[in-house]
Amino acid sequence: MDLKTIKTFKTIISENGFVNASYKLGCTQSTVTFHVQQLEQELGIKLFEKIGRKMVLTQDAKDIMPLLEDILLSLEQIKNYKKDSNEITGKLKIAMPETLLIYKMQEVLKEFKQKAPNVELSIQGMNCYDVRQQLLKGNIDLGIHYDVAKYMDSIVSKKLQDFSLTLVASANLMKKYQNFTEENKIKPTAIVSNHPRALYKEYFDKYLESKRIILQNTLEVGSIEATKQSILSNLGVAYLPSFTVEKEIINGELIQLEHEIEEKIVSAIYVHHKNKYVTKAMSLFIKLLQKKMK
Repeated sequence: MDLKTIKTFKTIISENGFVNASYKLGCTQSTVTFHVQQLEQELGIKLFEKIGRKMVLTQDAKDIMPLLEDILLSLEQIKNYKKDSNEITGKLKIAMPETLLIYKMQEVLKEFKQKAPNVELSIQGMNCYDVRQQLLKGNIDLGIHYDVAKYMDSIVSKKLQDFSLTLVASANLMKKYQNFTEENKIKPTAIVSNHPRALYKEYFDKYLESKRIILQNTLEVGSIEATKQSILSNLGVAYLPSFTVEKEIINGELIQLEHEIEEKIVSAIYVHHKNKYVTKAMSLFIKLLQKKMK
């Protein structure tokens, strides 16, 4: 099997298409197509199918993606065979939500870079559901996210830590709008959120619906820091992991609002493919995760 065709296939996925892959690889689109055809012939399966105007992965392609990843990873290991056995090298792709990246991962990243300075580390901040999809597609080595859904048996999923959630608002929010336990209320304030599919926002949305509490609108601001600044400016309320707002609560800038939301915690987990070779870099990162988040 020609490793070049496997690399081309992986590049098509990581670069979201044949055209982008040809730019990345520095070759023509026809060469990319030829490599895919070669790989399909060798494997005896169809890798892409056309749906509408898009080329998408077949189920067979999704199933074998982790195995092809392992081939490329093994090649990298062979290339590094003669290097110092104590030296950690290679690449490591990780994705996680912004809240964990900003508030819980900095010590992990700092120690990792100290112990493995030669590792090419790629950290992507994204929503939990997107982290899950990127892992299933084989686009990342390790996923860290809040537990949003069960995985299939081919995925290793380990719990890291539980985090409490809190409903917060500006200390300047009018007293009569601070109670979120009373039913059938209309409040002239907004839900502030860093992402439309944030797990904790979903909890809050469900609660408001069950209590028949109507808020003025939803303010999507794109980041956790923008969410906090918007709440501090009294633009709305937000249901968030407590660790993201603990300083502002302590210094009195934000207040915790009374509520009866059942989902008061989120669980952080790390995930990777079971049949994926765990490199030294990945093993070190997991050990640091387990040490720092317990």
